Amino acid sequence: QVQLVESGGGLVQAGGSLRLSCVASGNIFSFYDMGWYRQAPGKQRELVASITSRGSTNYADSVKGRFTISRDNAKNTVVHLQMNSLKPEDTAVYYCNAAYTRYTYWGQGTQVTVSS
Repeated sequence: QVQLVESGGGLVQAGGSLRLSCVASGNIFSFYDMGWYRQAPGKQRELVASITSRGSTNYADSVKGRFTISRDNAKNTVVHLQMNSLKPEDTAVYYCNAAYTRYTYWGQGTQVTVSS
């Protein structure tokens, strides 16, 4: 059974940090490109950061220099999103995504709230 399970969300003050984690199981996710998306109320879901199976990374302009995505394929694939210097506009539900050819999977989401 394929599962993407996120953790690490919460409430933090502006300028603070959070680290999100996503554990992917039930498939060979080391072959998958992994990403973090977010969706704020009333807005479309947007890509925050992604990392390919080979480790190449990509970031939304709004988070460059503040967020870092990483992955560990040692056992299950685990993807982290280190978020520093958080801003109120980073408030959203953050979703983990795994994609490979026509296959794509989503986690259930974790809430991140940044207070001003």
